[in-house]
Amino acid sequence: MASHEDRRNSESLINTILHGHHDHYTSFIPRSSGIFNFLSQWILKLLFSDVVINKAQTASLNELREKGIIVYVSKYKSNLEYLFYNVRYNLEGLPAPTIGFDQSILCFQPVSHLFRVLLAHIDHLIRYKKFPDPYRSGFYKRCMEQGETALLSLVDRGGFHSRFVKSETDPIRHLIEIQQDVEKPIYLVPHLFLFSKKPMRYYPRLIDILFGGEENPGLLRRLLTLLRNPQNIFVEASEPISLKEFLQMPEHQDKSLEYLSFKLRQKLLNQLNKHRQSITGPVLRPREELKELVLRNNHFQRFMENYAKNHGKSIQETHKQADGYLQEIAANYNITLIRCLAMLFNWTWKTLFDGVVLDMEGLNRLKNTAQKAPVVLVPCHKSHLDYLLLSHVLFMHNMPCPHVAAGKNLTFWPMGPIFRRCGAFFIRRSFQGAQLYAKVFTEYIRMLVKEGFNIEFFIEGGRSRTGKIVLPKLGFLSILLKAYETGACDEMMFVPIFIGYDRVMEENVYLEELEGHKKKPETFMQLIKARKHLKRRYGRIYLQFDDPISLKNLLANFDLPFKEMGQRKRQIVYRNLGFRIIHRINQISVVTPQALIASAILNYPKKVFTKNELKDYIDVYLEHLDIQNVHLSDAFDNKARAVDEMLIHYTKRKFIERLDDKKKDNTISDNPTFVIVEDKRPNLEYYKNNSVHCFIPAAHIALAILTYENFQFSFDTLNADYGFLRDLLKYEFVYDVDKPTEDRVHEVLAAFIEASILTEHPSLPNTYNITPIGLRKLFCFATFLKTYLEAYWIVLSTLKQYKRSETTKKDLLKKILALGKKYYKRGQVSRIEALSQANYDNALAYFAQRGIRGAEDKEGLDFYTMMISKLLNSFTFLKW
Repeated sequence: MASHEDRRNSESLINTILHGHHDHYTSFIPRSSGIFNFLSQWILKLLFSDVVINKAQTASLNELREKGIIVYVSKYKSNLEYLFYNVRYNLEGLPAPTIGFDQSILCFQPVSHLFRVLLAHIDHLIRYKKFPDPYRSGFYKRCMEQGETALLSLVDRGGFHSRFVKSETDPIRHLIEIQQDVEKPIYLVPHLFLFSKKPMRYYPRLIDILFGGEENPGLLRRLLTLLRNPQNIFVEASEPISLKEFLQMPEHQDKSLEYLSFKLRQKLLNQLNKHRQSITGPVLRPREELKELVLRNNHFQRFMENYAKNHGKSIQETHKQADGYLQEIAANYNITLIRCLAMLFNWTWKTLFDGVVLDMEGLNRLKNTAQKAPVVLVPCHKSHLDYLLLSHVLFMHNMPCPHVAAGKNLTFWPMGPIFRRCGAFFIRRSFQGAQLYAKVFTEYIRMLVKEGFNIEFFIEGGRSRTGKIVLPKLGFLSILLKAYETGACDEMMFVPIFIGYDRVMEENVYLEELEGHKKKPETFMQLIKARKHLKRRYGRIYLQFDDPISLKNLLANFDLPFKEMGQRKRQIVYRNLGFRIIHRINQISVVTPQALIASAILNYPKKVFTKNELKDYIDVYLEHLDIQNVHLSDAFDNKARAVDEMLIHYTKRKFIERLDDKKKDNTISDNPTFVIVEDKRPNLEYYKNNSVHCFIPAAHIALAILTYENFQFSFDTLNADYGFLRDLLKYEFVYDVDKPTEDRVHEVLAAFIEASILTEHPSLPNTYNITPIGLRKLFCFATFLKTYLEAYWIVLSTLKQYKRSETTKKDLLKKILALGKKYYKRGQVSRIEALSQANYDNALAYFAQRGIRGAEDKEGLDFYTMMISKLLNSFTFLKW
């Protein structure tokens, strides 16, 4: 029976061929069944099962299939790659390629299909003295019109010879011709099939010469990797190119097919090369060669000649000094060490934390951006773990570890050499008096940008000791813009990044420094002592990526080209970009239960509170955050549980104490009472400050309203008072550089109206009334500012006692710290967290900018003392 069936199938195949149907090719993989095909598919599924696919990038492929025809584009021709896409994409429910331009698959094909191919080719050869051609026969076009997905390879050893010398059909030209004949758009989706994250070497090793390099390994090396370490292989999809839109571009009109196919091939190759570089980084030159690029360029040579002449040194001495500085600064990137440390940090994060909440959408935006221009990563800085975490996350998601600007304090053994090999380069805290060092550093940064390395730096300069983001330091930013100005790159993309922790490891160290203790230098012994942290859990980490800021677009908003700007105008550009980045980091920050509940505890007007009383504050804050569309931790999905867990957590940490709340029948109350532990308020203040920026505009406006005697006020009055508070605390908080004060006030007023805090006056324009419930809610917001106002009042009180000539800044700060403690003991200052050196420093900077530096500045001292006292008195008239 079986032999009769086989005979009938054979006769059917022969009849088909004899009637002139020759559309059977080994470049086509049919969707067929059968025992052999089942076994071959099973083997391939097993072989490819551990290869990693970036599902975020491939998620849109099915949408593209609905809109048009899909053609995957790979750089190198590979039957293995073709089989992978055919098998794995089919398993993943994605469009799987069944057509491979210029491919020839013999293994793993259904036997019946191979038999058809053989008969078709023999018959065609007999009839026409040549083999059938899928291009000329229109086979590829018909298949694609019927919805089949194809695979196109750009680079083949014999491909150029076939197209240019033998004049065989160019598949790209063929695709252009198909697109010109069909209505449906053809989407070209570049793909990378990578066997390693290692950067390409400038000088190949012997193994690369014999078995193919990391970018395009030979068949033996591919199979060995696939069998031994398939988890090291991964696939990434690049942004699709619409062939229809490409042909409709003005510069492509009335061009020949040869020109269009050349341009399209170059565009695809360029996109694939940039995508690969965004994963592996630039070609890795030897360290000595990178030093040559920095020290041997003509511009720097001329500078050193002038420097040697002006300082009375020989050029050899200057060269030696510059080489020493570069040795002090430069990274020594080592991918092998990075791969080893990646495994260590996988364990570290699992040991210390309950997980990393990663913004995958933002990360994919970053990956796409890195394919277009040099990327500058700008995270906030809360912990020493920041740079370790970000580098690890990027590496694990197929991006190179960035070159990180690190303080010279981190060069201690053994971490300094390790950091260097992971991409860290080191920078002094100050360039003052070090002209040659500054120039070497500037040239090094220019080289990194020109070579295409991603750079990471902390715009705050150092770790935030207060929990809130610090105002930007602009020195490194100016060096980056100088590199852009001198042509190191055509575009530069700045990516603001938020890194947040439920709990930071350095919390107690920060609080000691805020009390005035000297910062302890980082040493090997400190590293050894840090092992005690491995016994604790620190909650979760939050990592958010904002939309990239295009430097080119930003500079286009100014009236002069950057090269023509004077120093004063450039400072405006630096400040604009710096504050823009800081504000954007605040915008994407995640508010955690730790931060919000710490805020409610500290802002509550009494030391003793019940859980329900605290919940009233929390509800006010959550309502405001919801109106602003602030990112909330998913722990707030169950608010009651989040509150209970945090109260237990803070009780265990002895920040608060639970009072005996047993009822008369010895049952436990469901509304327990707590008391805050006074000397732990600074700990809670740190976590409160993690989210304080979300409430500052509302706090400014709420406090201004509370100073009014009536329950009615005008917009103009409020706007002026908001402007005063914003200016007073400008060294504490960052504001939106693009938003005028009036717009911000209107936004907060709208939020207050939505929250039933205010109502618009029925007849008077731009006039508002406070609702009965609104007065209490205003107090909830205004209290965020009390800590800062008390600190500023302490500074003013100290300045009144000493003339400018009577004390140095260092001594003055000691006197402020002493007076603050004295006032707190007397009860003249109610908040121990106000006794913060960071707040004192900011207050001194503000008053100095206003010309107030000592007792002789009586008029300014009296004015600000009066204003701050008035604001502080607003907190005394209302009890919750």
